[in-house]
Amino acid sequence: MTSADHQHESTPETGTGAGEPQETAAPGATAGSAPEGAAPEAGAGVGDGMADDTPMELVADLAKAQEDVATLTGDLQRLQAEYVNYKRRVDRDRDLVKQNATYAALSALLPVLDDIDRAREHGEVEGGFKAVADSLERIVAGLGLVRFGEPGDEFDPNLHEALMHATSPEVSTTVCQNIVHVGYRIGERVVRPARVTVVGPVEETAAAGSATGGSGEPQDNQ
Repeated sequence: MTSADHQHESTPETGTGAGEPQETAAPGATAGSAPEGAAPEAGAGVGDGMADDTPMELVADLAKAQEDVATLTGDLQRLQAEYVNYKRRVDRDRDLVKQNATYAALSALLPVLDDIDRAREHGEVEGGFKAVADSLERIVAGLGLVRFGEPGDEFDPNLHEALMHATSPEVSTTVCQNIVHVGYRIGERVVRPARVTVVGPVEETAAAGSATGGSGEPQDNQ
C-alpha cells in the first residue's frame, strides 16, 4: 500500500455529505439577526409620527378638522334649503297648471249650464234630459265649480256685474234684485261674475241729486 492510500484512509469524515456546499454567515451578521431583505416586524414604527407631534400641533389639527366639518355642514344645509324651495316651486307650478286647465275646461261648459237653467225655469228638465243635467252639474261641482248669485245678495263689484240700477225705499243697501245669469267660481277665483239688476236706497239717489242741483249741474253757493 502506497503512502497516498494511507493519507486517503486517514482523512476524517465530516457531518455533511461529500461535495455539498457549506452555508456561511454573511459578513457582519450576528446570531439571531433577521436575514437581509426580510420584512420588519408588525408594529415597528407605529406611533412614531404621532410621537413627533407636539400638543399645540394636535390642537391646531383638531381646530382645522372642526372648521372643515362646520363648512361642510353649512354647505349641506344650504343645498337642503335650495332643494326644499325648488320642490315648493315645482308643486306650486303644478297646482297652477292644474287650476288653469280646470278653469279653461269648465269655462267652456258655462253656456251649457245656462241652457240647463233656462230649461229648468220653463219646466223642460224631465226624463232622460233631467238625468243628464243632474249628472253634468254633479260632475262640475266635483271639479270645484261653485255657483253664486241669489236675489237679495248684497252687491259686490268683485262678484256681480250690474246690468241695471234702480232705487227703492225698501232697501238700505244696494242689493241684487234679479239674477240674469248666475256667477261661477273655483275656490276664490271668479270664473264668471253674476249678471244682475240691482236696487239701491232712495237716499243715495236724493243725495246725488242735491249735489248736482237736480239738473246734473252743480249749484253755486252764494
